Amino acid sequence: MDIVFVRDLRIDTVIGIYDWEREVKQTVILDLEMGADISKAAATDQIEDTLDYKSVAKRLVEFVEGAEFQLVETLAERCAHIIREEFGVAWVRLTLNKIGAVSKARDVGVIIERGEKV
Repeated sequence: MDIVFVRDLRIDTVIGIYDWEREVKQTVILDLEMGADISKAAATDQIEDTLDYKSVAKRLVEFVEGAEFQLVETLAERCAHIIREEFGVAWVRLTLNKIGAVSKARDVGVIIERGEKV
């Protein structure tokens, strides 16, 4: 299996459990690794034959900007679901980083893997 990745995708959204977090947008950072067979695309040199990372990123930006979840776990799960269902990705590893969420820590968040890594 090949891996198509997107790193440091920064998106502003409403996320958090505290009242003040429900009133402002905060930046979350997504790192994605998506299992895909890119051999056909390598042979044809055609975007239609690969996992289009720009389309994935655009869809996630659209979704996350409009979302208002309390937990990063929920947001990560929903993003992974979009990637798998809408883009036919069998396996995804998604890191969701909520910078500044813990005092004295550079960043915090979750890493989830969904699907079978073939």
